Amino acid sequence: MDARRRAWKGRVRGRGLGTIGWCSAAALTAVALLAALGPVLVVTDPNAVDLSGAFADPSSGHLLGQDASGRDLFSRLMTGARTSVVGSLLVVAISTTAGTALALAAVWIGGWFDTVVARTIDAVFAFPGLLLAILATAIFGAGLQGAIVALSISYTPYIARIARSAALRERSLPYVEALRVQGLRGTAISLRHILPNIAGLIWANATLAFGFALIDIASLSFIGLGVQAPTADWGAMVGSGMAGIMQQQPQEALWASLLIVITVAAANSLGDELIKRSEARA
Repeated sequence: MDARRRAWKGRVRGRGLGTIGWCSAAALTAVALLAALGPVLVVTDPNAVDLSGAFADPSSGHLLGQDASGRDLFSRLMTGARTSVVGSLLVVAISTTAGTALALAAVWIGGWFDTVVARTIDAVFAFPGLLLAILATAIFGAGLQGAIVALSISYTPYIARIARSAALRERSLPYVEALRVQGLRGTAISLRHILPNIAGLIWANATLAFGFALIDIASLSFIGLGVQAPTADWGAMVGSGMAGIMQQQPQEALWASLLIVITVAAANSLGDELIKRSEARA
């Protein structure tokens, strides 16, 4: 009985995310709730300027103090979560959808089409995403929309390469040929059978991509090419908080940087755990 119980516990642990994975998932859930509910729950206008309260210490009215313009830091952090998280999610959603569709089409059609897709993926993959985003802002102007489009184009080859490799391995399995013999079309086999079997790996790498996208969007906002003032954004808050650091008032940059680090670390940890889990199932 003890041996059977130990074996059962071992299988449960093998299927689970582990302590690090669950903690990372909990942290990302908290960030998601912050992005969804933060702007609704704030009672202080995040853009209200009060120069008399510049760099004021935390108080009952301002839980984390005020920035150089007297704006409430807590409200700006809560509101900035939405732009930071939603922008990153859009990049991941667009690139994952496009990359997966491109990979499945290339693997099933094969031949010259697969070769062209593979070479195109390699060419775009070699181009730094952040540089592409900077070029996009030079063409379309600074703002979150241009950054999302440019980063989505840059991240698509990353997802497509992983999905293509997994789909090629899956397509070579005997059950695919059996389905073809039964008369199923390639589209049905790809969507109903191949895609569900590689979805775990795609989700895992999409989670990793979310962390990278958050860093890239924050970097663009930091240098003034992403979210524009006075809109609250974590990357922009780090940039505007640099002046406070020189005046020994690091709270704005510190709190925004801390939230970025926690979110990216959680995404990377959860992505690693999901990849291990998908590899264990393979």
